[in-house]
Amino acid sequence: MPSHAEEIRRQLEESCRVKQSFSPELIARIAAFAEKSAAALRAGGKLVFFGNGGSAADAQHLAAELVVRLRTDRRGLAALALTANPSVLTAAGNDYGFEHIFSRQVESLLAPADVLVALSTSGASPNVVRAVQAGRARGACLVAFTGETGGALAGQVDLLLNVPSRDPQRIQEAHLTIGHIACALIEQLATA
Repeated sequence: MPSHAEEIRRQLEESCRVKQSFSPELIARIAAFAEKSAAALRAGGKLVFFGNGGSAADAQHLAAELVVRLRTDRRGLAALALTANPSVLTAAGNDYGFEHIFSRQVESLLAPADVLVALSTSGASPNVVRAVQAGRARGACLVAFTGETGGALAGQVDLLLNVPSRDPQRIQEAHLTIGHIACALIEQLATA
């Protein structure tokens, strides 16, 4: 049985390997996400993040980076996470069902100038897929952070940021890395 140190080293190496295996196409899509997001912000739109579980935490984290700051002191950038209002989440879940907790908010809050950002390791969560469909009906730019296959979201979004892994832990680590890189670019491009 490997020692704890060996297991820690193995997991660190695997995390690095996933991030180093990003294809040139994925890197180009990350850049396109940052560019489209900055353009939306400059045009008066907002970024709307959402996801379940750890992805919900990542959605809130990335929205906070834009509203507050990541690297530089600058004006706040319009971003929000659909996971941050427990009253809305529980009311929608109770009155309409858990599969509607995000789509109801998208119907209420999203405008055509906005960017809707779905985070889902599987790309198959019914409430996330339904919200993306609601975002399509609202005319917003649709982005999904997913795992390798993209799941059901693969054919439904404008930009698929699919991490080359099937391990949810590695996917979520890479999602946060992508998010930080994109937020730094957005911060530069939207406030230049």
